[in-house]
Amino acid sequence: MANPPLQDSAEVKVLMNSSSRVLITSALPYINGVKHLGNLVGSMLPADVYARFCRARGRDTLYICATDEHGTPAELAALEAGQSVADYCREQHEIQKNVGAGFELSWDYFGRSSSPQNHRLTQEFARALWANGHLEVRTTKQVFSRFEGRFLPDRYVVGTCPHCGYDRARGDQCENCTRVLDPVDLINPRSALSGSTEIEIRDSAHLFLKQSSFAEKIRAWIDTKKTEWPPLVTSIAYKWLDEGLQDRGITRDLAWGVPVPDDIAGGQLKGKVFYVWFDAPIEYIAATEEWADATGKGDVWRDWWTNKDVRYVEFMGKDNVPFHTVGFPCTLLGVNEKKNDPWRLVDQLKGFNYINYDGGKFSTSQKRGVFMDAALEILPADYWRYYLIANAPESSDSNFTWAHFAGVINKDLADVLGNFVNRVTKFCAARFDGIVPVEGEYGEDEQALIAALDAKIKTYTDYFEAMEFRKALGELRAIWVLGNEYLTKAAPWTSVKTDRAKAGASVRMGLNLVRLFAHLSWPVIPLAAAKIHEASGAPPAILPWPDQPMVQFLNGLTPGSVVNVPDVLFAKIEDTKIAEWEARFGGTP
Repeated sequence: MANPPLQDSAEVKVLMNSSSRVLITSALPYINGVKHLGNLVGSMLPADVYARFCRARGRDTLYICATDEHGTPAELAALEAGQSVADYCREQHEIQKNVGAGFELSWDYFGRSSSPQNHRLTQEFARALWANGHLEVRTTKQVFSRFEGRFLPDRYVVGTCPHCGYDRARGDQCENCTRVLDPVDLINPRSALSGSTEIEIRDSAHLFLKQSSFAEKIRAWIDTKKTEWPPLVTSIAYKWLDEGLQDRGITRDLAWGVPVPDDIAGGQLKGKVFYVWFDAPIEYIAATEEWADATGKGDVWRDWWTNKDVRYVEFMGKDNVPFHTVGFPCTLLGVNEKKNDPWRLVDQLKGFNYINYDGGKFSTSQKRGVFMDAALEILPADYWRYYLIANAPESSDSNFTWAHFAGVINKDLADVLGNFVNRVTKFCAARFDGIVPVEGEYGEDEQALIAALDAKIKTYTDYFEAMEFRKALGELRAIWVLGNEYLTKAAPWTSVKTDRAKAGASVRMGLNLVRLFAHLSWPVIPLAAAKIHEASGAPPAILPWPDQPMVQFLNGLTPGSVVNVPDVLFAKIEDTKIAEWEARFGGTP
């Protein structure tokens, strides 16, 4: 999806203002399969919601994401699928791109870490680090398979965990006891590719990034972010620093990846590739170049990454936080050392905890939990978008259950928002010929509502600016409730019998509230917001954030304009469906 729907749709467009620029990235989804709801809410979805909010406020906004395509898991997944790694990654990229489009993720560009741009830029970064003295060659002990005639990366080696005795532990970590391992620690090691035990330990030369020399600079930088970043993010960063920042190997004995150029280390690393955690963060910059190349914008991509007037915001799950608060910043500091136009470090990093599925973990292998493609098979994107953002795991891990999901959808979207839009538009069609009423003037009830909305919308906006999504959606629901309370009190279905002017004023206010709800809801539920906006009788071309005083906004509809009664916006989820989905997504016993 090369361009966001907001900028391309004939129904929904925003007035842009180039005076404020925001660059947004989210964690790169790994290439091996469609992501689950936890991956979605941990990075891509909140990044999209925030990007839409920034666009609605008139900011020049660029949201960049990409598939992370290098590393051992990609090779293993391709091998299992019976495809070449290149073909597998190409196919999976399209699948993930299409699923993201189904969720209305408004990426300006969704790139690939295997792109020529990322190959070039990764090698450029490595050359700069080598020239600045931040890389060195070290000899390490690696597992070599005589049967395959190759070195085996950590995950290609399985064996018995020396700590808990689990006999299928990987060479990087035992998934049974979660202890971090080295392949040489495994008992009875064997190849994950062939099962062969014909393996031995050999010396292998690799590039190491001397991260330890950046510890003081990284700590000083993070100190400046203590009041800006969530405690989740700073606590993880400080933990890594307090435990001692270690030098890190940034090359691997693999065939798939960005090759180490021959002009580094005198060519002694020929045939090796860069470690996925070295090249993947560079893809944020490279994907921006991919966007510029695809849209004919030339070198403008560099300005997004070097201009001090650009505010750079990242969205990450907590497992990715260390690499973006410590690891990648070390790379950038080393590269920037002698650079006149340094690459930007992140200004704001929003971290998320995990969302679990019904008290346990999501599991691809056990088919347990809801994955993005399956989610879209059973319900429209807006149902998922609203629920996940309203229950985003910001301060702690959260838990998805079907009963809670159905309760939120039924109460918030069906009963509060959907019912309000339905009541107002249907009554207008029945008693005011389906046009915005011209009769009546706003009175004390309307003025009190306007004052309450001014305060609520300011709070809602402030929460969005602070990226406190759960609190923001609590305010959004409260705004919807205000509308319902007003309509119940005004009761135009009663007053129309004796005072048509009063009924007309309250219906006109109700329709302006419909329009307001569309504008406020658009970052979260864009498809429904477009339908709601159209239903109000508003002009279809503009959907900016309602920054003007409510007294102006709630007089915005032109009396006499045509109102469109929408179909049911949000169907309620029945108990039979809950039972059906619990069985379908519960996984193997």
